[in-house]
Amino acid sequence: MSKLKVISEKSLTNNSRIVGLLAQLEKINTESTESDTARYVTSKILHLAQSQEKTRREMTAKGSTGMEVLLSTLENTKDLQTTLNILSILVELVSAGGGRRASFLVAKGGSQILLQLLMNASKESPLNEELMVQIHSILAKIGPKDKKFGVKARINGALNITLNLVKQNLQNPRLVLPCLQLLRVYSANSVNSVSLGKNGVVELLFKIIGPFSKKNSGLMKVALDTLAALLKSKTNARRAVDRGYVQVLLTIYVDWHRHDNRHRNMLIRKGILQSLKSVTNIKLGRKAFIDANGMKILYNTSQECLAVRTLDPLVNTSSLIMRKCFPKNRLPLPTIKSSFHFQLPVIPVTGPVAQLYSLPPEVDDVVDESDDNDDIDLEAENETENEDDVDQNFKNDDIETDINKLKPQQEPGRTIEELKMYEHLFPELVDDFQDYDLISKEPKPFVFEGKVRGPIVVPTAGEEASGNPGNLRKGIVRTNVSPKADESDKKHTCVDLAKEDIKDNDRTSQQQLGDQNRTISSAQGLNNDIVKALDRITLQNIPPQTAPGFTAGAKKDYSLPLTVLTCTKACPHMATCGNVLFEGRTVQLGKLCCTGVETEDDEDTESTSSVEQASVEVSDGPTLHDSDLYIEIVKNTKSVPEYSEVAYPDYFGHIPPPFKEPILERPYGVQRTKIAQDIERLIHQSDIIDRVVYDLDNPNYAIPEEGDILKFNSKFESGNLRKVIQIRKNEYDLILNSDINSNHYHQWFYFEVSGMRPGVAYRFNIINCEKSNSQFNYGMQPLMYSVQEALNARPWWIRVGTDICYYKNHFSRSSVAAGGQKGKSYYTITFTVNFPHKDDVCYFAYHYPYTYSTLQMHLQKLESAHNPQQIYFRKDVLCETLSGNTCPLVTITAMPESNYYEHICQFRNRPYVFLSARVHPGETNASWVMKGTLEYLMSNNPTAQSLRESYIFKIVPMLNPDGVINGNHRCSLSGEDLNRQWQSPNPDLHPTIYHAKGLLQYLAAVKHLPLVYCDYHGHSRKKNVFMYGCSIKETVWHTNDNATSCDVVEDAGYRTLPKILSHIAPAFCMSSCSFVVEKSKESTARVVVWREIGVQRSYTMESTLCGCDQGKYKGLQIGTRELEEMGAKFCVGLLRLKRLTSPLEYNLPSGLLDFENDLIESNCKVTSPTTYVLDEDEPRFLEEVDYSAESNDDLDTELAENAGDYEPSAQEEVLSDSELSRTYLP
Repeated sequence: MSKLKVISEKSLTNNSRIVGLLAQLEKINTESTESDTARYVTSKILHLAQSQEKTRREMTAKGSTGMEVLLSTLENTKDLQTTLNILSILVELVSAGGGRRASFLVAKGGSQILLQLLMNASKESPLNEELMVQIHSILAKIGPKDKKFGVKARINGALNITLNLVKQNLQNPRLVLPCLQLLRVYSANSVNSVSLGKNGVVELLFKIIGPFSKKNSGLMKVALDTLAALLKSKTNARRAVDRGYVQVLLTIYVDWHRHDNRHRNMLIRKGILQSLKSVTNIKLGRKAFIDANGMKILYNTSQECLAVRTLDPLVNTSSLIMRKCFPKNRLPLPTIKSSFHFQLPVIPVTGPVAQLYSLPPEVDDVVDESDDNDDIDLEAENETENEDDVDQNFKNDDIETDINKLKPQQEPGRTIEELKMYEHLFPELVDDFQDYDLISKEPKPFVFEGKVRGPIVVPTAGEEASGNPGNLRKGIVRTNVSPKADESDKKHTCVDLAKEDIKDNDRTSQQQLGDQNRTISSAQGLNNDIVKALDRITLQNIPPQTAPGFTAGAKKDYSLPLTVLTCTKACPHMATCGNVLFEGRTVQLGKLCCTGVETEDDEDTESTSSVEQASVEVSDGPTLHDSDLYIEIVKNTKSVPEYSEVAYPDYFGHIPPPFKEPILERPYGVQRTKIAQDIERLIHQSDIIDRVVYDLDNPNYAIPEEGDILKFNSKFESGNLRKVIQIRKNEYDLILNSDINSNHYHQWFYFEVSGMRPGVAYRFNIINCEKSNSQFNYGMQPLMYSVQEALNARPWWIRVGTDICYYKNHFSRSSVAAGGQKGKSYYTITFTVNFPHKDDVCYFAYHYPYTYSTLQMHLQKLESAHNPQQIYFRKDVLCETLSGNTCPLVTITAMPESNYYEHICQFRNRPYVFLSARVHPGETNASWVMKGTLEYLMSNNPTAQSLRESYIFKIVPMLNPDGVINGNHRCSLSGEDLNRQWQSPNPDLHPTIYHAKGLLQYLAAVKHLPLVYCDYHGHSRKKNVFMYGCSIKETVWHTNDNATSCDVVEDAGYRTLPKILSHIAPAFCMSSCSFVVEKSKESTARVVVWREIGVQRSYTMESTLCGCDQGKYKGLQIGTRELEEMGAKFCVGLLRLKRLTSPLEYNLPSGLLDFENDLIESNCKVTSPTTYVLDEDEPRFLEEVDYSAESNDDLDTELAENAGDYEPSAQEEVLSDSELSRTYLP
C-alpha cells in the first residue's frame, strides 16, 4: 500500500515538474530574460523527455500547451544551445510517438517554424552541422504528415538549401543521411521533384549509389529510396534514361545480388528494383530496360532468389517490372469483332454497336498504333496542391440522390389498347374452367385424389438418402457382337431395350443400327480410340429413333450414344450410391444418388421453430432429361453459325457428382511461376512452337495429324472458343469469341478437347479476358466433362485444374475494345489439367452449361408429366427472338377446386409472382436455379401445392435465347446488354425485354400488380447467393444525408424475403445483400420494375459462380445440386412471405413474428467512386487489383456489396435475423 502511494506521489511530482518547467519557459519567452535560464530549463525538459514516456505523453496530450511553448521559444530564441535542446526534445517526441505526435506538431504550426529556422541557419557562416542534422531529421519525420509541406518547402527555398548541403558534404554521411531523407519527402510533390531534377539531384544520387560495399549501407538505402521517389517524375525518368542510368542500375543490382550472399542487404537490393520500377513507368525506360537485357537479368536473378522465402519481395518486384516491360503483343486475330456476323434489322443510332457498324473496314481494331499514353508530361502543378487533399469521405457519384427520381412512379408507358395484345397470355384471368375435368365438382377443401402421373423429383442438396432398389426402373442394353464376324455382320448391332412407359407396362423393342462408324467390337473394348468409336453426333446422321441406353430413375434420364461400348472396369466407390454399373456386355444403371428436399410442412403449425422442415419422400418418376427429345429440339434451334453438332454433355445430360468439391486452396507463388513461364517465351523464343491448331476465322486451317497434339472444337450450341495456338508441347493459348455484334465480353467458354494422353500435365491459357479480377484467383475451378467417365456411369461435370490463376498479360487491348482507354491489357485465366483416360473426349466450361435446347426439353418433360387436375401449367410463346427462336413463357398455379364461382374468384385473385432468368447468357447458374424453381413448383410436394394455391407464377426462364444459343457471354444478337434496355426497349432489337416489360405493364394496368419480381443472375466476383433490391431510405442514407434519410417514410417489406431466405437457404448470405439504387442501374429490370411498374419487392438474385464462404456450404464450390436447391428454397421463402404478409390466413408459430432492430454492419472501405468493398472480402495476392463488387458488369460497377450500416427501425423489421448477424458478420 505504501509502495503504491510512493509511486503515485513520484509520478505526481514528475508531472508537476514538467508543467512547472514549461510554465517557467513560457515566462522566459514573455519577459525576454537571459538565455542561460532558457538553456537550463530546456535541458531539464530534454532530460525528462528522454527518460520518461509519461512526460512525452503529457506534452503531446490534447489540451496541453507544451508544444506551443516549445515552438514559440524556438521561434524567438537566438541562443544556439537552447535551439538545439528544443530540437532534440521535438525529435524525442516525434520519434517515440509514431504518426500521431508528428501530426500534432504539424497542427501546431511546426512545419513552417522549422522551415524558417532552416532558412535562417543556412545563412550563417560557417554552417552549424549539428543544427542542420537536427532540423533535417525532424522535418523528414513530420513532412509526410503535412499535406502542404511540398508547397511550404518550395516557397521557403528549402529545396536548394538541402540539395546544396548534400553536394558540399558528400563525404559526411552523418549530415547527408537526414538531408537525403528530407529530399525524399520533398519529392512526393511532383513540382518539387521536377525542380530538384533540373538542379542535378539525379546525377548527384548516382555519386552516392554504387556497387557492393560494406560501408555506409544505411546511406545507400536512403539514397535509393530517394532516387525511386524522384524517378516517379517522368521528366526525371527521361533524364535518367538519357544518361544511361538504366544500364547502371542493372549492373549495380547484379553486383549486389552476387555479393550479398547472406542476404543482409535485401533492402538495398529492393531499393535498386524500386528505382527500376519507377524509371520503367515511361516507354523510353521500358525500351532502355529491354535494350540493356534487363528481362534476362531480372529473370535469372529472381529464379536464383526463389529458394529463399525471405527474398520474395525481390522476386515479386522483379516480376512486376518484367511484366510491365514485356513488349505488348497483338492479339493474333484479324479482328476483335466476333467471328460470326448477324445483320441487325435496325442499326442503333448511338452506343457501342453504332460505333462498331460505323468503323471503316480498313481500320485495325485489334490494337492501336500507340498503346502507351503515359509519356504525356502531366507535371504542370495545380497550385492549390489539392492532389493530397482528397476528401476521404467523398460521395459516391453513382448513388441516385434525387428523391423525386427515387420515388416509384407507376408509368403505364403504353396505352391500354396497346397492352391488350397480351390478353391471350393471361387466360387464367378469364377462364371459367367449365370444360376442365377438375378434381371436385363440389366446393370443398382440396384433397389429393387419383393417381398422379409422373411425380416430379424435388431437387435438394441435403444429405444423401439410400435409394430403394425394389422400386428402380432399369434400362438394360445388351450388346451382342462377335469378334469373328465378317464385315457385313460388324455393321449391325442388336440392341434389346427394356423400358417402362408411364402406365408401367413393359415393352421390348429391337433396333437395327446400320452405321458402321457407330459400331465397336467388344473385343476392342474401351482400349480403342473413343473419338473414332464415338463419332461426333451430328444432326445430319441421327437415325429417326435412338435407343436410350440407361435411365437414371431418380434424377434424370441419360442415354448412351449410338455406339454401345463394353466395359469390365469396376468402380468400387460408386457402389454405395445404389448404381448398377457396366458389367461385361450388360449395361444397367439404376437409381443415382438422390434425396428429398428440406421443405416446410404446412400441417405443422404448432411448431415454434423458425424453420419448419420435413423430409419429403422422392418417388421414382419420370426425369427431365431425354436424349432423343434433345436431338429433336436441337434440330429446330436456330443459331447464327448454323450448328449441326451436339456436345456429348448436352446429349448425355448431367447429374451432380456424389461427392463434395471444396474451394481450391491456392498454392503459394503460383501466379509468379506462371508469369515467369510467360517471360521465358521472350527470353527463349526458339522454344516456342506457335502453331495454330484451331481457328474459327480460317475454316481452311490444317488440323494437326500428329498423335500428341490436342484437337479442339466449339461448333455446338453455347460453345465458345475462337482460336487455339500451341505454345509448347503441352501448353496452349486459347482465344475466346466476342459476343456477336460486339468486340468484347470474353468470359464464357465451352469447348471440346480430344487426343489427350493420361499422365501429362496440359496447361491451358485463355488469353483475352477483360475483367480486372476473377474468382479463379480465390479457389474457383473450371468444369470438365469426360465422355469416357459418362460411359462408365459417371455422367457429370466436375471441377478440375491445378495451378489456377488470373492475371494481367502482355496482349494489348485496343482503345476500341476498352471504351476509349489506351494502354489497357487483356487478362489470362490459366489452369493445368491431367486427363484420366487416353484418347478421351472431354469438354471444358466456365460454369455448368445449360443450353436453350435443354430448357425446351425440360419444359416439355414438365408439361407431359404434370397432373392437369392438380396443376395449372401453360407454356406459351412470349415472342420470337432476332434469329427466329421462340422465347417461352410459363404459367404455373393450382387448378381451382371446382368451377363454382367462389373457387374461380379465389383462383383469379391469387397474387402474381413474376420470375425471369438468363438475361446474361454466360450466367448459366441462373438457369440451374430456375430449373430448381420450376421442378419444385411442379412437384407433388404438399408445400408446393400450397404455394401454387397461393400464387400465380409467370415465368420467363430465358430472356436471352439467342445469346445462350450462340455462346455469347453477356449480350443478345443486338450486341447490347439486355439488362440495360428495360427503360426503353426497342421491339425490333430487344423483343424479349419489350414484351416481358409489356406483360408487367399489362398486369399493372389490370390491377394485378405482382407481389414479387425476381430476376435470376450469376455473379463472377462474389461468393454465396444474395439479392439486390430497391430502397429509397437506404439509398439516401448512403449519400450521408442523414437528415433527409430520417424524413423518408418507407415500408421495409422489401427486406422480408431476403431475410427469410437467409434463414432457410444455406447458400444465401444476407450481409451481401444491397438495397441501394444506383444511376448506372436505372435501366435494369430490378430498378425499372420497382420504379415504373411499382413492384416494391423487385429483386435481382445473384448466385455465385464459385462457392460459399459461410453457412452449411462454407469452403465448398457450388454445384447444380446447391443451385437447384436455391431455386426450391426461393419457392419455400415465397410461401413464408405469404404467411407474413397475410398473417390472418395462417396459424403462425410465435417465433416467426419477432420484431427486432437489425444492424447489418460490415467494415466498408471505398475503393472507387462507384464501389464499396468488404474489408476482408478476399485475401490479398501479389497483384493488387480492384476486387469490384459488380453484378457481373464489365463497364459499370455494382455499388454496395452490402447494405452498409443502415439501421431500420423496429417497426420496419418483420423477421428476426439477429442470429445470422451474430454468426456471420464481422
